[in-house]
Amino acid sequence: MKSSARYLTAVAAGLCLFGLTGCNTISTQSNQYVGVPTYPPTDPATVQILRTEPTRPHVRLGEVTVEPSSMSTPVPEIEAKLQKAGAKMGANAVVIVVDRTQLMGAVVTGGWYNRQVSPEMGRVIVGVAIHYTQ
Repeated sequence: MKSSARYLTAVAAGLCLFGLTGCNTISTQSNQYVGVPTYPPTDPATVQILRTEPTRPHVRLGEVTVEPSSMSTPVPEIEAKLQKAGAKMGANAVVIVVDRTQLMGAVVTGGWYNRQVSPEMGRVIVGVAIHYTQ
């Protein structure tokens, strides 16, 4: 009985470790602006990722904030999340307005007298979802 309990504990610990290190997660949040027209969802594959505001007439629909869990998250995965969130708002494009590393929190380690605080940095990307009017 003891060996099966140890085996299950080892398997559970391994799965937890794999779950924490084996994949990158990307947190996404969307905020649609108040008073803008609503459009039906678009196909995420057709949503463009732009670095500058287009010259074509357009309407700003809202903001999409993406926070990758790792600094090594591939750019295509981040762009796919931006496209998917923009498509839900009916966007034709998402214009990147912020791409920075910022302080996300801190980790406290040590005991009562030897405590250390280490800052946790994370990447934040903010895009504005737009819909072309012509």
